Amino acid sequence: MTATGLSVGVETAPARRGGRLRGRWYLLIALGAIAVVSLVRLVTGADDLTSSGTVAAALTAAVPIAMAGLGGLWAERAGVVNIGLEGMMVLGTWGAGYAGYQWGPWAGLVFGLLLGALGGLLHAVATVTFGVDHIISGVAINLLAPGAALFLSKQYFSNAPGGGQKQSPPVDDAPRVSVPGLSSALGDLERKDWFLVSDAAGLLRGLTVEVSMLTILAALLLVGTLYVLWRTPFGLRLRSCGEAPVAAESLGVNVYKYKYYAVVGSGAFAGLGGAILAISSSQFRDGQTGGRGFIGLAAMIFGNWRPGGLAVGAGLFGYTDAMQLRGSGAVHALLLLLAIGLLVIAALQWRAGRTVIASVAAVLGVAFGLWFGTTDELPAELVGSAPYVVTLLVLALASQRLRPPKADGKIYRRGETG
Repeated sequence: MTATGLSVGVETAPARRGGRLRGRWYLLIALGAIAVVSLVRLVTGADDLTSSGTVAAALTAAVPIAMAGLGGLWAERAGVVNIGLEGMMVLGTWGAGYAGYQWGPWAGLVFGLLLGALGGLLHAVATVTFGVDHIISGVAINLLAPGAALFLSKQYFSNAPGGGQKQSPPVDDAPRVSVPGLSSALGDLERKDWFLVSDAAGLLRGLTVEVSMLTILAALLLVGTLYVLWRTPFGLRLRSCGEAPVAAESLGVNVYKYKYYAVVGSGAFAGLGGAILAISSSQFRDGQTGGRGFIGLAAMIFGNWRPGGLAVGAGLFGYTDAMQLRGSGAVHALLLLLAIGLLVIAALQWRAGRTVIASVAAVLGVAFGLWFGTTDELPAELVGSAPYVVTLLVLALASQRLRPPKADGKIYRRGETG
């Protein structure tokens, strides 16, 4: 069976033209975004907007989101909706806490991944084998996993040194690496507070100094997913199961098998994200995921079921989460940045003919701008919710032509043609 034959029923990408020009546009967009953030930093005096500490914290916060979103991407590309990512992340956090304090962070990472894969297997059995509605199965996992994690915590952590009924003993962090020779030079540039130059230095320093090996692993998995799903026969067969499973079956693809691969892998990625979250936080805690599985799902949709867009959505959450850790003043400056971003989104949506979305974005942009101009700081009660509000607003209003897999969420039965 050739990969070419499987193109039946699968969306084929148009031939790339002007790839170099497209890359230049992406570079210009990135530079423009940094320039806007730099300008806001100068106007507000909020140096944390582009500091290397903020970038490092943003990476730490973004990685679990990206892994959860990657899990959703694998499952939905095979036609299975997985809203049980949150529960699978919970299993991963507990697994990292259990194995991590006994045998180290890498053992915790592997055990968390395996427990997440177990949650994915449960979802696969329910949806692929027994034809249970995908949403019902995902909700059930989200309800069962926290209860199971809390029960196991009481069994294994209550009498452990430093542990408790709702938390594990401390877990060592993963090793960190730095690019030699950059820390000092970039730090000097960052401290000069020059427009754009200091901001770029802070960004580069946060990306190259004391970077966790877990972050590097996550980046490799994003790139690896892009290669496997879009550059290999295996990936083509898996995506065909989410686009046209009947056509794939007629060409000899074992649709059930590939759906199992995808959903179990989906749980493994979500469990990995939970494990990374626990290891980065130095222990497992009850309620630790805080809805990150759902944010990962939203980031995946924003990214149009592709790893690159998913990474952007996860990065946005990580950045806003890092800002709220810096305090009320930093989040207040974020109001101005959000107002500018919403007005840019409004202009782009208006140009694309989406007048309703453009109008909503414009109204919200003006409202946030007025909020920034008429206040000096945000109430403490709103600071903690800032990452969720900002992320969901931007993901919802900036979404363009979303194109989910055609058979996503549909129950498949071998031999059926409908």
